[in-house]
Amino acid sequence: MGFITDIWNAILHIVQTADTITLVLMAVAALIAGFVTMELSAVIPTTIVALLAFVLLTFLRAVLMQHADAGATWNADWHAFTVMPALVLLAYGIIFGVVIAVVSTIRNTVMG
Repeated sequence: MGFITDIWNAILHIVQTADTITLVLMAVAALIAGFVTMELSAVIPTTIVALLAFVLLTFLRAVLMQHADAGATWNADWHAFTVMPALVLLAYGIIFGVVIAVVSTIRNTVMG
């Protein structure tokens, strides 16, 4: 049961330490992905696409809103990804996957 606690703690850490704009970007990417997912069998590929969209949104936020250098930001983001622990990546995937599955289920129930 220790690994479940580790995953839960990683999820809580992501949600509790992220700033509001980052949480909004996560919600936007996950909600849009949930609305375009037609069936639950497509949740995993949609989650991967939503994670990539989130990465792109955070990159654009840094470049456009914070006036960061695009090349340096791209290299820093790539380096941060290569050293990211698998547990953190799993936690992001679980967060996005759960939101996408819930939104997709609600959408399919309401809209048929």
